[in-house]
Amino acid sequence: MTGSTTQSAAGTGHQSLRRTRPRYGEAAIKGVLLTAALVSVATTVGIVVSLIPPAVEFFDNVDLGEFFTGTKWTPLFADKHFGVLPLVAATLVITGIALLVAIPVGLGAAIYLSEYAKPGLRKVLKPSLEILAGIPTVVYGFFALAFITPLLQDVLPSDWSVSVRNGLAAGLVMGVMIVPTIASLTEDALSAVPHALRDGAFALGSGKRTVSVRVVVPAALSGIVAACVLGISRAVGETMIVLIAAGSTPEFTVNPLVEMETMTAFIARAASGDVPVGSIAYNTIFAVGALLFLATFLMNMISIRLVRKYREVYE
Repeated sequence: MTGSTTQSAAGTGHQSLRRTRPRYGEAAIKGVLLTAALVSVATTVGIVVSLIPPAVEFFDNVDLGEFFTGTKWTPLFADKHFGVLPLVAATLVITGIALLVAIPVGLGAAIYLSEYAKPGLRKVLKPSLEILAGIPTVVYGFFALAFITPLLQDVLPSDWSVSVRNGLAAGLVMGVMIVPTIASLTEDALSAVPHALRDGAFALGSGKRTVSVRVVVPAALSGIVAACVLGISRAVGETMIVLIAAGSTPEFTVNPLVEMETMTAFIARAASGDVPVGSIAYNTIFAVGALLFLATFLMNMISIRLVRKYREVYE
């Protein structure tokens, strides 16, 4: 009797093990997920492949030293100059202004939503904050041009000479645009920190501010870094705001009160014009695009290293 029971149990166990093999539905889901991953990889490869030939053709006619060290950018004019530093400087200045707005506001909003806001208030505030991410960027651009720039001209001293199109207005509005990205991802990272860490800090007599700043934020540092880098990538790749509000004059300057042109703004302006396909002016679009792609790729690599360095693993 015992032997038959054992054999029956063994048979049942054998059948249960056989049943753990993936079913057809699970295999189909796995195939769909694999396809999605491969599509993303294939898209990246396609972008690289589309950028390389025109960029190589461009650098066959333009010296690398002139491109990376020149301070005059007029590839669409009769007197052609191919120094990309004015575009790079404008991109860095406007991105820096945007980050000065977005990182403090985004982190502050995330800490409040995660550590201070009551559940009912959080359910209202977080979706309201994320609505900003759904506003079209062209609306942000016209807002910067029609509202922020006149405001700056009224508030700042008259001898500062704020241009109608300027980098400061574009950077401020761009910072508002990326606040939801940084705040939402940072809040998710803060909420993922185990409550046992908070309880332990409270048990030691720490206050709410101390727990939030010295316990929760360091524990979620990897997620915060990832959110900030994603915000930087979003700012560097923004087009419509800088195209409308910052202008199209590639001047090598760090003064945000004057008109300037970023890399994305030049790509949009040149691609929408009547530049002959295959000409050196046309290939500048791909050269600047390749530089932009390389910059974002390096930022993502740095982000991955920082996330791995500061990642906290909890049981």
